[in-house]
Amino acid sequence: MARGGPRLEHGRRLELGRSFQDGGEHYQRVRPGYPADSADWLIPAGAADAVDVGAGTGKFTALLLERGLAVSAVDPSPDMLEQLRAHYAAADATQGTAEATGLADSSFDVVSVAQAWHWCDPLPASTELARILRPGGTLGLIWNQLDTSVPWVHRLSRIMHAGDVYKPGFRPVVGPEFEGLESHVTRWEDSLSTADIMELTKSRSYYLRAGEATRSKVLANLDWYLHEHLGHAVEEDISLPYLTLTWRATKA
Repeated sequence: MARGGPRLEHGRRLELGRSFQDGGEHYQRVRPGYPADSADWLIPAGAADAVDVGAGTGKFTALLLERGLAVSAVDPSPDMLEQLRAHYAAADATQGTAEATGLADSSFDVVSVAQAWHWCDPLPASTELARILRPGGTLGLIWNQLDTSVPWVHRLSRIMHAGDVYKPGFRPVVGPEFEGLESHVTRWEDSLSTADIMELTKSRSYYLRAGEATRSKVLANLDWYLHEHLGHAVEEDISLPYLTLTWRATKA
């Protein structure tokens, strides 16, 4: 996603976002988690309550729970929330969006939005998230991206239609309710098989919205690239480089 997230008009954003309404079990199984460093940098000392908005199956929720916070999780997809409840029962999971969480005023020290801010309408979402944060609370915006500074990963991202291109000058849009926006980059690697990479591709919005002919072409190109061009054995484990971009801002 160029510049940290696709630049989409509102209708297209809703259309692509709906592609994640189903397939929670597949998403939970194949999508990577987040590095501990991201949460450690984001969460301020003394924070006790957090809400993970656009939580999906709970990939970032897990890090909040591991750090002893009382966590609420919000997502528009019942299918995703079913997976979250199954894996992270300690979180209080409810259906909602960043623009309408349904949560009480001034209830949280931290709000995280991981891999989801580009599906949100940033100004109404900022107003809503500021409402549920306590004074001085922290907003965190997190993205996993393939590390396309590595040449073979850059080509892989093109074949997958992942669109992950790290732009150092990128700044996410947040509303005037927040100040002091700053960023942190974590470089890490996820170990997975070539079969897992094929499955990871199937969890991308481009693939989910494509027709059967396009899907077949994407998977055939990926099979050729991994197994013939790069020479990996079928289902060989490889290390896939990632960047995690973490942004934080304070409620003004």
